[in-house]
Amino acid sequence: MNLVVMMSMDGVAWRGFGCTIFILHFVFVCHFLLLQPLVSASDTEAGNAAELFERASQSIKLKRYSDALDDLNAAIEADPSLSEAYIRRASILRQLCRYDESEKSYKKFLELKPGHLTAEKELSQLHQAQSALDTALTLLDSGDYAKSLEYVDKVVLVFSPSCSEAKLLRVKLLLAVKDYSAVISETGYILKQDENNLEALLLRGRAYYYLADHDVATKHYQKGLRLDPEHSQLKKAYFGLKNLLKKTKNAEDNASKSKLRVAVEDYRAALALDPHHLAHNVHLHLGLCKVLVKLGRGKDALTSCNEALNIDGELLEALVQRGEAKLIVEDWEGAVEDLKSAAEKSPQVSQ
Repeated sequence: MNLVVMMSMDGVAWRGFGCTIFILHFVFVCHFLLLQPLVSASDTEAGNAAELFERASQSIKLKRYSDALDDLNAAIEADPSLSEAYIRRASILRQLCRYDESEKSYKKFLELKPGHLTAEKELSQLHQAQSALDTALTLLDSGDYAKSLEYVDKVVLVFSPSCSEAKLLRVKLLLAVKDYSAVISETGYILKQDENNLEALLLRGRAYYYLADHDVATKHYQKGLRLDPEHSQLKKAYFGLKNLLKKTKNAEDNASKSKLRVAVEDYRAALALDPHHLAHNVHLHLGLCKVLVKLGRGKDALTSCNEALNIDGELLEALVQRGEAKLIVEDWEGAVEDLKSAAEKSPQVSQ
């Protein structure tokens, strides 16, 4: 009897011991499966953040700023304490003139690194560039193009050299001051980086337009409209040019067919379309002057020839036609002076 009891008690003890072992094993497994991955994930995230930061650094060297920002954002998400990622991101955003985002990133960096001199200096530069860009836009609206260009060149693009908005603003200002060759050059750089930049296509087309290279201007407008058929400014520029060329051709055709009075109206209609298009209008003024001389309207012819010579003082045909117009109004001395001057500049005139 005693033996049976003892064996029964030993069985209970062994079962208790087995349960204890099982529970300890279970705890160990849970620790391994649940806690260890968290530690590993933390180590992995720190490693990923460093790797992402290094990749961003390489992208910055190649000026692939969009890729760099993606990697820096991912690095910060992986390791929010990675201070260098914040200042690097802030610097890129400043260069791209994304000033509000840049300022937030600088301030976050300064929370992590209070009193950091480089960050404080760059933040000050950001404020200078932002203020200068606002001033330049205001000056553009007021028509002070030279001063606006000065702010863009000497401040904005110094602290934000990759700012697309500032680059396009600079091109608009160059167009306003009639530096068409510079517009073509600057938009060429922009289009190399982004061949589908509609604003650059429009501005480049306008530069060619004002140089009277209408075929090239048309190609730029057409490319832009293929990308965005409803772009209002491109449509206006394209159809405006088509209308100008159509009215010019009508005027020239009617003049050649001796429909002189109709030609006069066509020339005037063409001139009214864009008074600022001097490179083209000089030929319209000359064509109108010639038709008016044929009609014997000397006074009106003088006005048109003078307009042509005001644009191009070396335009010999306009000088000759003005001489003819002066004969009609019986300004004998003036006629002789013009015709003699034309003959001296080109012996063929005297023949």
